[in-house]
Amino acid sequence: MKEDDQLDFGQLSDFMGVALPFGEDLFEEETALDLEDGIIDRPFLPLRDLVLFPQMVMPLFVGRERSLAAIKAAVANDETLIVAAQEDGEIVDPSEVDIYRIGTEVIIGRTLHMPDSTTSVLAQGRRRIEILEFTQWDPYIRVRVRAIPEPDQWHNTTEALMRAVVALFEKVVDLNRKLPEEVYTFAINIEEPGWLADFIASTLDLPLDIKQEILETFDPNNRLQKVSVHLARELDVLEMEDQIHSRVQQEVDKMQREHFLREQMRVIQSELGEMDTFTQELSELRDAFDSKALPDDVRAKADKELARLASMPPMAPEIGVIRTYLDWILELPWLEKTDDNLDVTQASKVLDADHFGLDKVKDRILEFIAVKSIAADAMRTPILCFVGPPGTGKTSIGQSIAKSLNREFLRISLGGVRDEAEIRGHRRTYVGALPGRILQAMRRAGTVNPLFMLDEVDKLGQDFRGDPAAALLEVLDPEQNRAFVDHYLDLDYDLSGVLFITTANLLDTIPPALHDRMEVIEFSGYLEEEKLEISRQFLIPRQLEQHGLLDKGIKLDDSGLKMMIRQYTYEAGVRNLEREIANVCRKVARRVVEKKRHPKRITSKQLVDLLGPPRMTQQFLREEDEVGVATGVAWTAAGGDILFIEVTVMPGKGGLTLTGQLGDVMQESAQAALSYTRSHADVWGIHDEIFENSDVHIHIPEGAVPKDGPSAGAAMAVALISAFTNRPIRRDAGMTGEITLRGRILPVGGIREKALAARRVGIKTFIMPKKNESDLIDIPKKLRQDMEFVKIERMHQLLDAVLLAPLPARAKKRKPAKATPIPRASVPPA
Repeated sequence: MKEDDQLDFGQLSDFMGVALPFGEDLFEEETALDLEDGIIDRPFLPLRDLVLFPQMVMPLFVGRERSLAAIKAAVANDETLIVAAQEDGEIVDPSEVDIYRIGTEVIIGRTLHMPDSTTSVLAQGRRRIEILEFTQWDPYIRVRVRAIPEPDQWHNTTEALMRAVVALFEKVVDLNRKLPEEVYTFAINIEEPGWLADFIASTLDLPLDIKQEILETFDPNNRLQKVSVHLARELDVLEMEDQIHSRVQQEVDKMQREHFLREQMRVIQSELGEMDTFTQELSELRDAFDSKALPDDVRAKADKELARLASMPPMAPEIGVIRTYLDWILELPWLEKTDDNLDVTQASKVLDADHFGLDKVKDRILEFIAVKSIAADAMRTPILCFVGPPGTGKTSIGQSIAKSLNREFLRISLGGVRDEAEIRGHRRTYVGALPGRILQAMRRAGTVNPLFMLDEVDKLGQDFRGDPAAALLEVLDPEQNRAFVDHYLDLDYDLSGVLFITTANLLDTIPPALHDRMEVIEFSGYLEEEKLEISRQFLIPRQLEQHGLLDKGIKLDDSGLKMMIRQYTYEAGVRNLEREIANVCRKVARRVVEKKRHPKRITSKQLVDLLGPPRMTQQFLREEDEVGVATGVAWTAAGGDILFIEVTVMPGKGGLTLTGQLGDVMQESAQAALSYTRSHADVWGIHDEIFENSDVHIHIPEGAVPKDGPSAGAAMAVALISAFTNRPIRRDAGMTGEITLRGRILPVGGIREKALAARRVGIKTFIMPKKNESDLIDIPKKLRQDMEFVKIERMHQLLDAVLLAPLPARAKKRKPAKATPIPRASVPPA
C-alpha cells in the first residue's frame, strides 16, 4: 500500500484495537506549538491521493526517504507535522508547484514498521494551515505556514443546515454497504458545523479535487452547503443502484423459486411414477435451449414459445405446431461457423487438382481468399454468377471452391421453381408449413458460413403464387441478407457469411434487378486441346475407376479421343464426351466379364467397332464454293454453332420469303440486308429491274431449331449480293456482324464461342467486326494461331474478303414460255 492510502473504519479499528473516539486527543501529551503571530516552521509531508481533514485520525503509510526523514525530525524535535495533498499522485518527487497551498497540521502518534518496508504513522489532524513558503528540501522538506482559525460563531440557519446534512447522511449510510453504522453515530454527536462537514467529507468517496475544495472552504456554513450537495448526488446514485439491485434480486428470486418448484414437482411425479412424456420432453427441450448458443432476440422468442408450450394441456392441437417451430430454431445454426482456409497457395493447388483451365474463376476465388486474410471483418462476401454453356464445369467447380475454403457445400436447383414460398417459406398459420429452401439447406449445413450454389437461376418461373426471382433479391444482396426473414420463422437470420454462387446458361432471362446484384463470370466452351487434356487428367481415370478397369491396362489413344470429340460429340462442354468414354468402358467391361478378347489401346479404328459409325460428319464444310450460300456463326446456350444462309433468286414480283424459324430480330436483319443490297445495286452492277421481276427466298437450314439475333445480318447481305451477282462465296470463311442500312458492321456478342465453333468445323478465316477486337484477348493463343481473324468496319471490306470471281453462265435446258426476260447483271472484277 502506498503512502497516503486511507483505511476504512474496520481497518482503522484493527490498527488501534478499539473504535476511535473522534474529537479527543489520541496521545498522552500534546506537542507544544511555537507560535509567532500564527506563523510556524515545521517539517512537511506531501500526501498522495489523500486529503487529511482537521480532527480526523488516520494512518499514513510512508515509503519515501524524504518523508521518513520528516517524520523522524518531527518526533525527535517534539514538533507537529504539516501535510498537504499533491495535485498529481503519480509524481514520486514533487516540487513546490505540484503541492496544494492549503493543508492540515497534524500530531504524530505511534509509528509501526510494516512487512513491505513501509512505515505506518497514526496521525490526527489539528487545524487548517496555509503554506507560505518552502524553507528546506533536503534531507527533508520544511515549510513556513500560517494557521487558519476556525470560526466559533455561525449563522442562525446553520443549525437547520446541520440537521439537513445529518438526515441526508443517515440515508447515505443506510444505502451504502461500505459505511458502518458507527459513522452515523459519530456524526450525530458532533456539535460544531465545520467539524461535521469535515467528518462527512472524509467518509464519502469523493475525488481528490472535491475534497481539497472542501478543505479550502473556511466558512463552516458554506462548507456544509457543499457537503450537502455532494451528499444529495451520492444519495441519487445509491438509490438508483438500490433499485437496480432490487430488480435483479427479484428476478433471481423468481427464477430460483420457479426452478425450485419445478424440481419439486419433478421429484414428486417421479416418486409417484406419474412423470408423463410431455413433461419429460418439455424438460429436455428446455435443457437443449439452455445449452444452445442463440442471439438475444431469438432466445427471447424461444423462451416465449416455451412458456406457451408449458402452459398448454398435453392434448392441445397447437402443441405440434409450436414443438415443430422450436425444433427448427434449435436445429438451425445461429452462431456456429467453420474457420476459413486462408492459405492462397493451398487453395490454388486444390482448384488446379480438380479442374483444368477456368483461370478467371480460380483467380477470382484466390483474390477473395487473399482479401479475406487481410481484412476479414471489413469485406462483404461476393455474390458470384457463373454463366456459360452446359457441361463447362460451373456446378462442379463450386465443390472445389468449397473444399479449398474449408466450407460446407450446399446445392439447390432452382430450375422450374415457380412458388415464392419455396424461397421464403410458408407462414405458420398454414397446415404443414415449413421454412423455405434457403433455411432448410442451412440446417443441413450446420454452419452460418457455407458455400451455397443456386443452380439454373436463369430457369426460374413465376405464376399466381408469386415470383421466386423477386424473393431472391434479398437473399443475394450483401446489404440486406444479414437480416433475411423467412415467413415461417419470422426472425432475422444472418446470411452475410454465406458465399453464394449461382449458375446460368443465359443472362437474358434473369431479371435486371437480380442480375445487378451478382458478379458475372463467363464460362466459355473448351478448345479441342483443352478437351483432350481434361479427358486425360479427369474423365478417363474416373470412368476407368467406376467401371473397374484401372488394373486392366486400358488406354485411349489420342487419335481415338480426337475422333470421339470431333465425330461423336458436338458440344461446348465435356458432358457428352464423358458419356461416350463411359460407353466405351462399358463395352470393354462386358468383354472382360465374358472373357472375350478386348482392345488394350483404343484407337480411332477400335472406336468405330465399339461405338459404331460416327454420328457427326464433316458435312459443315461444303465440298465447293457456292453462289448464294454464306457461312455464318452463331452463339447459343450450348456454345457456338455454324449457320448456312442460303439465298435463291427466282422470277417473281419482288417478294421476300424467310424460312427456317427466324425470330423477329433476325427477320429485321434480313430486311436490312435486302435494303442495303438494293440501295448499293449500282456499285455491284445489279440492274434495278431484277428486284422488281424476281422473288428472293432466304432459308437457314435446320428449320426445326428456332433462331434469332442480329449477328447474321452481314452474312445475309453477302449471300444476297452473291446470288444477284453470280459470284461464289468462300466456303472456308465464317462471318458474323450486324449490318446497318449504310453498310456499317456493328459489334456482336459471343466472339470466343463463335470462333471455337468455326475452328471445330475447319474454317480457316474468321471475319468479325473491328469493334469486337478487344474480345480477342479471351481467345486462346493456340486458336489465334490456327485461324486468320479479319476485322472489318464496312460491308465492302467483307465482300472483298469472301466473294470470288463470277461463274460462267450456264446453258438453259428449256426455254420458258412467255417468261419475262431477266437482264444479267454486269459484274465488276473480283
